[in-house]
Amino acid sequence: MATFLYRLGRSAFRRRHAVALIWIALLALAGFGAASAPAATSSSFSMPGTEAQKAFDLLEERFPAAGADGATARVVFKAPDGQKMTDPAHRATVGKAVGELRSGSDQVVNVTDPYTVQAVSRDGSTAYIQVSYKVSGMELTDATREALKETGQEARAGGLTVEIGGDALQTVPETGAGEIIGVIVAGIVLVITFGSLVAAGLPLLTAIIGVGIGVSTITALASALDLGSTTSTLAMMIGLAVGIDYALFIVSRYRAELAEGREREEAAGRAVGTAGSAVVFAGLTVVIALVGLAVVNIPMLSKMGFAAAGTVLIAVLIALTLIPALLGYAGGRVVGRKARKNPEPAAADAKPNMGTRWARFVLRRPVAVLLVGVIGLGAVAVPAASLEMGLPDDGAQPTSTTQRRAYDLLSDGFGPGSNGPLMVVVDGDKAAADRTVTEIKGLDGVAAVTPATPNKAGDTSIITVVPKDRPSSVETENLVHSIRDTTGDDVLVTGATAMNIDFSQKMNDALLPYLALVVGLAFLLLMVVFRSVLVPLKAALGFLLSVVAALGAVVAVFQWGWLGSLFGVEQTGPIMSMMPIFMVGVVFGLAMDYEVFLVTRMREAYVHGERPGEAIVTGFRHGARVVTAAAVIMIAVFAGFIGSSEQMVKMIGFGLAVAVVFDAFVVRMAIVPAVLALLGRKAWWLPRWLDRALPNVDVEGEGLRKDLGAEAPEDGERELVRV
Repeated sequence: MATFLYRLGRSAFRRRHAVALIWIALLALAGFGAASAPAATSSSFSMPGTEAQKAFDLLEERFPAAGADGATARVVFKAPDGQKMTDPAHRATVGKAVGELRSGSDQVVNVTDPYTVQAVSRDGSTAYIQVSYKVSGMELTDATREALKETGQEARAGGLTVEIGGDALQTVPETGAGEIIGVIVAGIVLVITFGSLVAAGLPLLTAIIGVGIGVSTITALASALDLGSTTSTLAMMIGLAVGIDYALFIVSRYRAELAEGREREEAAGRAVGTAGSAVVFAGLTVVIALVGLAVVNIPMLSKMGFAAAGTVLIAVLIALTLIPALLGYAGGRVVGRKARKNPEPAAADAKPNMGTRWARFVLRRPVAVLLVGVIGLGAVAVPAASLEMGLPDDGAQPTSTTQRRAYDLLSDGFGPGSNGPLMVVVDGDKAAADRTVTEIKGLDGVAAVTPATPNKAGDTSIITVVPKDRPSSVETENLVHSIRDTTGDDVLVTGATAMNIDFSQKMNDALLPYLALVVGLAFLLLMVVFRSVLVPLKAALGFLLSVVAALGAVVAVFQWGWLGSLFGVEQTGPIMSMMPIFMVGVVFGLAMDYEVFLVTRMREAYVHGERPGEAIVTGFRHGARVVTAAAVIMIAVFAGFIGSSEQMVKMIGFGLAVAVVFDAFVVRMAIVPAVLALLGRKAWWLPRWLDRALPNVDVEGEGLRKDLGAEAPEDGERELVRV
């Protein structure tokens, strides 16, 4: 592989004009496709095999007017102190609002009148209108949302307090100042790392081109493949992360080859041949993690994983071809002005850098470093044992939002459970539905049960059950299970709350199989890369330790409320059910990037005759700065999402930033060298039979060096120097 990539790198450097034009043409083609394609909407969400999904399918077949899978909105009215919503003036205001909502959009399915459906609180202070839509919240038009907001504004003019809750106001979070600051920090880190604006700009430029092609392609295919708008968000996040990492690693190796006196084309070829091999296998581990999301068996997640994996493959191809091409354009400017005037001394005479000094420190005290790292991460991981998963509701929104204020008004007027009523579907006649109503009324945790509403055929009925507790509480989850256990197979519980509970359970059940698949396949892949059994095992165990520690930190902040005010957490609650698997997929890819980048240089030095300890120092001398820069960039980008007003986005940003801190600086920079120092030569042990069975992909470039040493100088080039 190294020889092939070496030739690819030299060819791209030599034919830089053609390579650059090809990538520009691909970007233009993808952009044209995206501009011509219909706008992306919310992907159709389904969870095969769950009771909530079976109920939705049954309603769609027999009760299409119910609008069970569409968006909902609740317009909540509260009368001024001393007045009631039953006063004639307020009744007229609410009646007018009902009429405006019914005629305000053709996406509306049903609008309830609070005075006819008993949606007025007992003390008469609060009432609400329930609005049901044909499509999901992400698919609502701007005109529909504006009509909803304007209705609230007109009612406020009548002296009422009016707030709007539900998922009808759900939108894709916009990029804020925090994310922009993260990108700026990334640029600053690259400039500091390379000391050259040109070298710093290459990773950013190529990452943006790769993400542009990937996201534009996703947008162009969104309508045909039913890809939701969130698919491109995940692809953008992952694509930027790995795109910067891969380009950073190859540019850094190119500069190192130049420092050893090689010609620019030769340096580009060797950089792609060696660092490019690491990029290929690092990319494969990320692809495995993303494609593995199909294990969850939720079509939307599978599509997101495949789309993001495609963006990662584009990032790998760009790193192997466009980077050497752009290096040809950059000339000597890829090295800083100071370095051009005063070339770096030979490695033997150079002053030890920070990576070298740290590696030597770890080699002197491997046991102490290992114990501090493992015990420290273990302590942070303790809260993960109390992990409770669910999907945050409007109660987790900031108090400044109308959704949160509507949630609080409903809780005060009707009880917390009114924010998440359950929809019970009875596949039977009216007698069966009435029996079900009686059974549910006898269960603990039930605040109210409405009479059954049959369809026209009379063979299916809907019952609304209001829990006593809030939608995301453990008590409400227990109530859902109680209804399912008490009633027969012809009774199905669904609705947004039940769907969230089933989704969380499905994610929880899929976590261990997903971990086993991803870690197992990556273990085999890394065994091929490092020709070792213990190094991949150490990499996998270190990753698990960092992920569990990151989950512990997320639980402590977002579930327990520790330091919650520092991160803008206004309401504690369960951890988003998709968070663990999402964190495993993203962090695993980045962790294996750092592992491959750092340890392949150690393996390369060891194969070329250095002792195990010397190889560790060599790996840190050449790789620590690059891995540190890559980690700081990712931390800055992810931390930018902590400033989001959306609780889920805030949680994802915090979790990923903390996970990268733990994995890059504790596991890869401390635990990995400590373990390798203790293992010595045993770290690179591989049974002979396994060595013969595994393909030799030559990541360290040994075969490349032999090939280059056997070649005669071409075109008057000087004799190549063996390293």
